[in-house]
Amino acid sequence: MEVKQLNETTYEIVCRTAHYKIVNQKIRELVNKNASKIILREVFGQRYIGTGIKEPIKIEIHGIAGNDLGIFLYNPKIEVFGNSQDCVGNTMMKGEIIVRGHAGDVCGYGMRGGKVYIEGDVGYRVGIHMKGYKEFVPTLIIGGKAGNFFGEYMAGGKLILLGLNRKTGEDIVGDYCATGMHGGIIYVRGEVPEKYLGKEVKIFEIDEKEKNLLKEELKGFANRFGLSVEEIMSKPFTKIVPVSARPYGRLYAHRWGIASGVIK
Repeated sequence: MEVKQLNETTYEIVCRTAHYKIVNQKIRELVNKNASKIILREVFGQRYIGTGIKEPIKIEIHGIAGNDLGIFLYNPKIEVFGNSQDCVGNTMMKGEIIVRGHAGDVCGYGMRGGKVYIEGDVGYRVGIHMKGYKEFVPTLIIGGKAGNFFGEYMAGGKLILLGLNRKTGEDIVGDYCATGMHGGIIYVRGEVPEKYLGKEVKIFEIDEKEKNLLKEELKGFANRFGLSVEEIMSKPFTKIVPVSARPYGRLYAHRWGIASGVIK
């Protein structure tokens, strides 16, 4: 691992095969030195980059970001020039993550605030357990398509799937979309066949007021990737919301009743 100081507040770390603990320790040391920008080069899947950092620092990643990128993030802006592995934005509270490529499974797990913009496709269980927290409202926008269990157990926030550059006949989501969802909103550009939806949600039309709110939300994504908001909005969006705040309440109550002897 090599560390260079490029100017008074900007540093460069050439990671190569350095263990993720060593890389993250050096990032923390530079943050404590009041660095304003850290550039990571030759990143080969090092995990936990940006963990719990509260300072308003910019972290640039060139390579493949490992699991749990930006976990517990509370302020920084992280930009990945490449792909990311699983759990991007895990339980983040504040800040911004930009991935100029694809990302893996479970992105936005338990995300409570901030914004995540992923240019390409994502894997399974993206947006699982997303939730707002007090004044924090998370937003996760994906430019490509998603796998199974998209928005599973979602409890709050906004999950937006655009499906840009899909091949003809290619599905934008997989099976069990929004299964167990009990809060928040999912917007999908285009149609979502009901056979892919969980039983806890319904599809609703978007009115003009909501279109304007969605347009404002998409401005950040479009600006990051050089896209046109108008072009993105030229195709209708599907709105998916839960129809129950306790989708499995009866199931749990029934099991409790059997276990307690109330139900014979």
